[in-house]
Formats: sequence, C-alpha cells, structure tokens
Amino acid sequence: MGFDEMDVDTIWKNGEFLDWEDATTHVLTHALHYGSGVFEGVRCYDTDRGPAVFRWEEHLDRLFDSAKMYDMDIGHSREEITEATLELLDRQDLESCYIRPIAYYGYDSLGVSPEGCPTDLVLAAWPWGAYLGEEALENGVDVMVSSWRKHASSQVPTNVKTTGLYVNSMLAGEEARRNGYVEAIVLNKEGNVAEGPGENIFMVNDGEIYTTGPAQSILEGITRDTVITLAEERGYEVHDEAVISRGQLYTADELFFTGSAAEVTPIRSVDDTKIGSGTRGPVTEELQSAFFDLVERQTDDHDEWFTYL
Repeated sequence: MGFDEMDVDTIWKNGEFLDWEDATTHVLTHALHYGSGVFEGVRCYDTDRGPAVFRWEEHLDRLFDSAKMYDMDIGHSREEITEATLELLDRQDLESCYIRPIAYYGYDSLGVSPEGCPTDLVLAAWPWGAYLGEEALENGVDVMVSSWRKHASSQVPTNVKTTGLYVNSMLAGEEARRNGYVEAIVLNKEGNVAEGPGENIFMVNDGEIYTTGPAQSILEGITRDTVITLAEERGYEVHDEAVISRGQLYTADELFFTGSAAEVTPIRSVDDTKIGSGTRGPVTEELQSAFFDLVERQTDDHDEWFTYL
C-alpha cells in the first residue's frame, strides 16, 4: 500500500506540524548525497489498554547514540520528541502504526564534511501491517543467503542505525526478491551469519536458542532484546553472542527473524532447503505468541516497555 492510499496527512519537522505534501527538503541536502542520517523504526500497538508505543525509550537511546556517532546535534530533547510523536499520532487518529523518527544533515553546503549543515529532525507515522506479509507470521518465509556481505564494524559502525548503511540491506533484499525469495540472510566478511537486511536472526537447535551478537557486525535490535528476555523468562538457554556458520542454517531445527517491522517471523526454507518440518516450529510459535500477547497487553509483563497515548 502506497502512502497515497493511507489516511495520513501530517508530518512533524523541526518543531512544526506540516501537511504531508509540504514536508519537503532541498535536492542538495547533505544526507541525500552522502547518507548522513540516523533513524528509527518503532511500532505503536492498539492494545487492550489503548494505543501504546513499544519500547520508545530504547529507540530514543539508539537514535541519540547513532547521532553521536555522526557528531550530530539533534537539537531537540527526548521529552520534546516524545511529546511531538504522541501528538502526531493523536492528530491522525493512529492507534496501530509504524513511527519513523529521522535526523539528518540538511541543506547548506555539499562538501563531504557536513560542517555548516543544519540538522533536520522529522517524525512521521503511518499504518503498516506485517512487514513480510500477514501469512508469513504463521507459515514462515523462504529466504536465500545473499551474495552481498555485511560491512564490518571496522569499516563503518554496525551498532548504530544510519541511513547510508542501508544500501547494503537494499542490495541484499532486492537480490533475494529478484530470485523469487521473500528476504535475504547476509553473511559477514568472515563468511558467518550476520543478520537479515532489516532483521536479526535466531536459530533453535535441541531446545536451545542461538542468535548472533555485535562481534558478527549486527545491529542489536530492540525486538531481538525483547525476544531474548521473553525466552529466558520461559526457561530457554539463549546464546546471544553465537557464531553461526552458513551450513548451520540448513541443519537448524528452527530459524526466525525479529525486528520492529518484521516482529517475529518464522523462516521455513533457506536456499530451497527446508528448515525443520518446513513450517513454524514449536519454539518459534511459543515466542511469537509470547511477543504478541505482550504487545497486545494480554499480560501485565514489562509495563515499563510501553508509552501510552
């Protein structure tokens, strides 16, 4: 669904609420040419206690950490950003939606150095269902190992969420889709598993759970952290700094993706090799159910993770 088909009409930019079509930027904006922006993707859920933004504070932490890496002054406090976001959702009557905060070096000069360029901050929100498709949540997705490798943390920072680095993700994801797959898995420079283009990856073997850690050039996802917590609370042994070889993907009992957009999505095949029984596995299903029970507030757990409208 394109934005024109959605009932959204307002964007917040640099302290002002603007009509959607007026939220523009100059073609010589520094970030357009050099990828010098930082951003977040956040879910608001229509819970049984009212709309609530999930793990907003943790997303703000990462936004400010990412800006620090780019020597970028966001220019607005956490409180201002929170207030503006909640008002943005209220103005558009959004209850279940995706929120995109983005800060970037704007228009002034066009040298590689952003010196003198202002920092623009934008908040947008729109309805967005399951990132990889509604049926994927139950049936799983078919993926391929991409020929594109994940950049190493010695080359560019992998622990922050910056716009330019997502060219790597776009190349991997589009390669997969051109070849008839829903998504990709990206290996790091050593040839071990890193993550998906926009997701972290989990493997289940013999009842234990494995997921790659920062040393494998991943972005430490907030949904990744959520699922690790939920799994440990249910008694699972979680190896959260695992080294996973490509070959281990094919012999895994279960695989699944996590992410703010992807939520908890099973992987049913890799490179046309069936994973486990080729359907959503029991551990994946348990953790997926625990996640959705949590975000729909069917449990009283982790109230500190919710910011209510």
